[in-house]
Amino acid sequence: MNTQKANLLVLLVTLGWGFSYLFMKMGLGSMEEFNLLALRFGIAFLVTGFVFYKRLRRINRTTIGYGALLGAILLGVCVSILYGLETTTTSNAGFLVGLTVIFVPLLSVMFFRNKLEISHLIGALLAIAGIGLLTLNSDLRIHPGDILCIAGGIGNALYILVSGAAVKKTDSITVGILSLGFTAVYAMIFSFIFESPVLPSTFNGWMAILALSLVCSAFCFIAQSVSLKYIAPVQLGLMYALEPIFAALIAFVFVGERLSMQGYLGALLVVGGILISQWLEQRKKIATYTASTS
Repeated sequence: MNTQKANLLVLLVTLGWGFSYLFMKMGLGSMEEFNLLALRFGIAFLVTGFVFYKRLRRINRTTIGYGALLGAILLGVCVSILYGLETTTTSNAGFLVGLTVIFVPLLSVMFFRNKLEISHLIGALLAIAGIGLLTLNSDLRIHPGDILCIAGGIGNALYILVSGAAVKKTDSITVGILSLGFTAVYAMIFSFIFESPVLPSTFNGWMAILALSLVCSAFCFIAQSVSLKYIAPVQLGLMYALEPIFAALIAFVFVGERLSMQGYLGALLVVGGILISQWLEQRKKIATYTASTS
């Protein structure tokens, strides 16, 4: 796999996660939060474990440690989003979790002391301006669930950065599978403590769980782990700014949520930030290659 194929893979991941907000909203109609997460990630773990069972034979302590840590972070992200969805719209949740785009470079500088590339900074500033236009109303009022969705964006940024560190020391697919399994175990424990676990009782409930398990978890989280071998975490976080755009389009098509003119301008800024960042990054690579061969 090369960088271009990895970028395409990330595009598919953002599309899958754009759908996840709709499916989570559907799933909450027939079960509680931790119950939904235990089923979602439990099924995803079983499916990916079956497909990649040979890789699981080579598990070591480092891989288990990273899997447990990533599972805890992932549970926090999903719980924040699920509770946030109870008091905010599907599209608004997508936009606010999309703040990952600015949290990734900030956390990268704070915790990993990485240098912030100018291309990432320009792209992130444009994208965050776009997300602001998409989310804030004329009164600058914020919904109760919006704070939780912002927390989900911070957690998602942390997940990306820790995943980037993990794939340098472990097999990317194996640690991705283990993170799904640990998330399921954590969610199951909390479900038995605070809820009354049940299986979905409706067609929509089962459809939501299976879509979340197979597409939004099994495929998306494994694909993200693989892509981190070819894309820097900061660049990956910037590309995830497309997620709220997909979430808004899906919410419009399936539940009739509409954007204002301000929202459409914000969407253009988000896409523009990503394209400008990619263009500047490509120019830098070409200049570096030309200098090394001259």
